[in-house]
Amino acid sequence: MKIHFLGAAQTVTGSCYVVEACGKRFCVDCGLHQGNKAIEERNRSKLYRPADIDFIFITHAHMDHSGLLPRMTREGFTGPIYCTKATRDLLELLLQDSAHIQEMEAMWEAKKYLRRGLKNPPSALYSVEDAQKTAAQFHIVEYHAVVEPAPGIKAIYYNAGHILGAGTLRLEAHEQGKTTSIIFSGDIGRPQALIVRDAESPPQADYIFMESTYGDRDHKDEKRSVEELGQAIAYSHDRGGKVIIPAFAVERTQEILYCLHLLADQGKLPPDMPVFVDSPLAIRATEVFERNQELFDTQARQMLCKGDNPFKLPCMRFALSKEESQAINDYDGPAIIISASGMCNAGRVRHHLRHNIWKPEASIVFVGYQGVGTPGRKIVEKAQKISLFGEDVEVAARIFTINGFSGHAGQSQLLQWLEPLYHAQASIVLTHGESSAQATLAEMIHQRFGIKTHIANYLEELELTGRDHQAATVVLHEAQAHPRVNWDFLTGEIDRKWGMFKKNVNVLQQRPWVEQTEVQDAVEKLDYALTRLLSRM
Repeated sequence: MKIHFLGAAQTVTGSCYVVEACGKRFCVDCGLHQGNKAIEERNRSKLYRPADIDFIFITHAHMDHSGLLPRMTREGFTGPIYCTKATRDLLELLLQDSAHIQEMEAMWEAKKYLRRGLKNPPSALYSVEDAQKTAAQFHIVEYHAVVEPAPGIKAIYYNAGHILGAGTLRLEAHEQGKTTSIIFSGDIGRPQALIVRDAESPPQADYIFMESTYGDRDHKDEKRSVEELGQAIAYSHDRGGKVIIPAFAVERTQEILYCLHLLADQGKLPPDMPVFVDSPLAIRATEVFERNQELFDTQARQMLCKGDNPFKLPCMRFALSKEESQAINDYDGPAIIISASGMCNAGRVRHHLRHNIWKPEASIVFVGYQGVGTPGRKIVEKAQKISLFGEDVEVAARIFTINGFSGHAGQSQLLQWLEPLYHAQASIVLTHGESSAQATLAEMIHQRFGIKTHIANYLEELELTGRDHQAATVVLHEAQAHPRVNWDFLTGEIDRKWGMFKKNVNVLQQRPWVEQTEVQDAVEKLDYALTRLLSRM
């Protein structure tokens, strides 16, 4: 059996294991790579070979685990996609929304290319039509039910406690007279999270492929999350400002509404402070939650039994159209705005940030993980300015980071999840985490259980040898995974061109004054860009 890591290896996006077993080639998850330009270019990798994929298992509906599915369909994948019912319901919304974004961004890029006289603009990753075709390939699997996608392969989903419908996958492959068992954790939810039930423990397995997003730390006191949200609201309400909450449309938006509901019950949500839900996708996703109440935890179900809907507020307003979204920024007075995307790298929230992040009376409340290279990560790491729609905007708003809302288990909770699965012969592979978090968690696992873990690299291939359940590294593909940046060439080109410019300054001084000021303006922009670059270094 061979495992090829095409994503979420020493990073937290693009989750995709390509598995070769029993004569089949299949995927566990197929997510979007999210981050800077170099990371997102991985979405166009030829290594997926969609026409050669027999079937796909999806652990849950978040785009970093499922967002490449329409591209797979577009490029020749025709097999079944296995997932739970709630995951299917959410993906039918999320993939079409993602496809719409891909098409819009491609259209904007095409216009930029035309204005600049350039040819061959980048195409959309996939279209709405591709997403619609993908929906026809979903095969619903109930928790604890055995699915056999091919001879010799069996799989069972267990509740992962992460988002609605999320699953941990336990896989068995029987070949050459031997059965190998693997657990793919998916994303592991934190215990006592709002709305969804806690994660289950699947039966033990030979290999455990485990996420490690928060492997280096525990969340702050999770019971204080509602209180901290109330503090952010009070801060901006007292100053007449707005509270901007970048939130993923699935799970996080619903949790925030739940918490605002609790604050309203405690008298801590000002009645004159409207709550705008500015995400058509989040509005439709909330309807999916309401249709899958059997997956809620005891507290949420008890609220519903009393006729108390945790996702409703008397002061709540929905913004479905573009015009309704734009009107929010014309609203005079304090307000709460919940909008996607959660990492501020797309969507309507970027417009709300442009209108508010430079105002000292505003609050920006981060309630989820911020990936490397995303605008959200830069703001959390105290950037003084942020680029929005080609404009550098000062960060003067008060920034709140509330990790207690995270859908991911913290370090001690990850260890608790692993404990019943651990046995002396188990082999543990860490994925879905930044390298520093993984190194810390690996050391903690060694201290507690006395075993070493393997930290997967992007594009690495592992052959599961079956000898004492050890994983043997076959190929690392380091040069392909992380192409070397040719700094000598780049710095040399800058030196060469700056030298050419200086040689022509005497000629420039003979030009009309207006032309000189235009060049001066261009050089000042270059100087400003270099100053910002140096400050980041």
